[in-house]
Amino acid sequence: MADVQVPQERVVGPQTADDDVLRVEHVHKSFGPITAVRDINLHLRKGEVLGLLGDNGAGKSTLIKILCGFHRPDGGTMWLKGGPYAPKSVLDARQHGIDTVYQDLALVDQLTVYQNMFLFREKVRKPIPFLSNHIMRRETRKALEATGINIPRIDVPVARLSGGQRQAIAVARTISGDADVILLDEPLAAMGAKEGALILDLIARLKAEGRVSIIMILHNYIHVFQACDRVSLIQDGVIAFDRPTAETSVEELNEIVVEEYRRARQAAMAEEAGVAKAEQNGA
Repeated sequence: MADVQVPQERVVGPQTADDDVLRVEHVHKSFGPITAVRDINLHLRKGEVLGLLGDNGAGKSTLIKILCGFHRPDGGTMWLKGGPYAPKSVLDARQHGIDTVYQDLALVDQLTVYQNMFLFREKVRKPIPFLSNHIMRRETRKALEATGINIPRIDVPVARLSGGQRQAIAVARTISGDADVILLDEPLAAMGAKEGALILDLIARLKAEGRVSIIMILHNYIHVFQACDRVSLIQDGVIAFDRPTAETSVEELNEIVVEEYRRARQAAMAEEAGVAKAEQNGA
């Protein structure tokens, strides 16, 4: 059997810019025998919206959870606003200026809309620390109005709301905070076209203000080119492609994905051929 030639894997190395707010170099993370991310190199500039693409299982959500302090990396280095960054927890990351909308939304079904908006960040009165429900209701209404998505009542449990409304609450909760970096793990996943367009409009307003930097996991290439300044593609635990959206196209992204499928298939064939050859030599 002829040897199978496997194309070289694409891996983006460390990159920097003068206005970087976040930088990640050679970060890796495993769960037992499973390697989730192998060698992640990524940077995020001030006021930039970075789109993160990749297949299911490529390592996107693991990377987001490392950045937000939910997982600790096994190795590598991170910097935030020019200084070393190694969050001990999600709350620690939030105190450093990184906040997240998770794929599972992190809402408590039994709590009301305004209670979820201030989960772990409740407003309390002083000097006696009673909950300031009036202020939380008022600020919740203001934050939701900013998204443009209609939620008529904010005193009902979120379990009674639609998927799009729940997604809007999670997005509004994060965007209304004081974060310097916002991580959005598939923010449009549960939304219809109209609701998704409102969230994209909100992200466009944030980008125009230039106050926060955003990393957003997306699957729809059209949304990437509509909302993002730059796109990074994760494949098999590494960043395989990184380029400004103005310098690439849907066709190029599709071709890179197809090329990786071919490479993975050829690697599997090469491994099978190696096993067969070893068995033949041992016979």
